[in-house]
Amino acid sequence: MSNLICYCFEYTESDIRKDVYENKGQSLILERIALEKKKGTCRCSVKNPSGK
Repeated sequence: MSNLICYCFEYTESDIRKDVYENKGQSLILERIALEKKKGTCRCSVKNPSGK
């Protein structure tokens, strides 16, 4: 199993690697995560066991 990177959207390391490969070096997943954090809709502090 791949490491879980985003607890909010349940993205794994392999999801992000695949996304970068499919999008020619750019990760749309990471862009989505950054956008959600800016909007304040990220729930990492609740869903991530480390509180980050």
